Amino acid sequence: MPNNNIPEEAFDWYDDYAHGGMDRRTFMKKLSGLVVLGYSMSVLTSAFLPNYALAEQVSFNDSDIKASYQNFPSPQGYGEGRGYLVVPNENTKKMPVVLVIHENRGLNPYIKDVARRLAKAGFIAFAPDALFSLGGYPGNDDEGRAMQKTLEREKIEHDFVAAANFIKSHPRSNGKLGCIGFCFGGYIVNYLAAVDSNLIDAGVPFYGTPATKALRKNIKAPLMIQLGELDKRVNASWSEYEADLTANNVDYVMHMYKNANHGFHNDSTGRYDKKNAELAWSRSIAFFESKLILK
Repeated sequence: MPNNNIPEEAFDWYDDYAHGGMDRRTFMKKLSGLVVLGYSMSVLTSAFLPNYALAEQVSFNDSDIKASYQNFPSPQGYGEGRGYLVVPNENTKKMPVVLVIHENRGLNPYIKDVARRLAKAGFIAFAPDALFSLGGYPGNDDEGRAMQKTLEREKIEHDFVAAANFIKSHPRSNGKLGCIGFCFGGYIVNYLAAVDSNLIDAGVPFYGTPATKALRKNIKAPLMIQLGELDKRVNASWSEYEADLTANNVDYVMHMYKNANHGFHNDSTGRYDKKNAELAWSRSIAFFESKLILK
């Protein structure tokens, strides 16, 4: 979906809105100001509001995979969690597992498709829904974002720790667990790597902020950090995070994608950058293959 030369400041407004720094009325009012300058409101809204029909790269009916839902215990979180499990059909051999973590709005169709893409690439993929205790992803991002804001951050974090432990013990797992997440999910990848040195074996946070400074000394898992050049909010935390990773001898690499916005991998919105998204995805798959597949 092209950005139609939408001013970069509008993407900054959306980022503020999506992360609680601006209410919907203010965001829409700012967009309406661009209409006066000649931009169509339909073009503007299509650039920022997701169209999930665009995000299906792998059908849930694909014969190479099997998708289902699995519940898991989370006694320190919200009691019980639920996730979208996608397993390759190819054979019964042991294979690595990748935990897929959504943005700040629940398990939407884009994240489910990411899980299916991973299964097509030969990984067991599990995508938990932080909104399960509230009935699950409601079908639209605005409501999902509002629901997630009502949850306790600490309990959500415990739910994802529980999900990681649950799926790592899958009968077809080779015992290696990778983790990939986007936005809020990128933060959770960084958090899981820091909260328990033995929890994950490789992490790929897309435009996610780091765990608290006190936890970072625990990071042992190799990380591939994916950032968009235009993502001012998240990138502001990178230099300090990099210093801590370097000081603690963490095996990490950071890729900065030129002219890419926050959310550039999400192919359901106008922030999607096909070239950078495909490059970041190919790098992520290669990274997981190098770190999680037993030789």
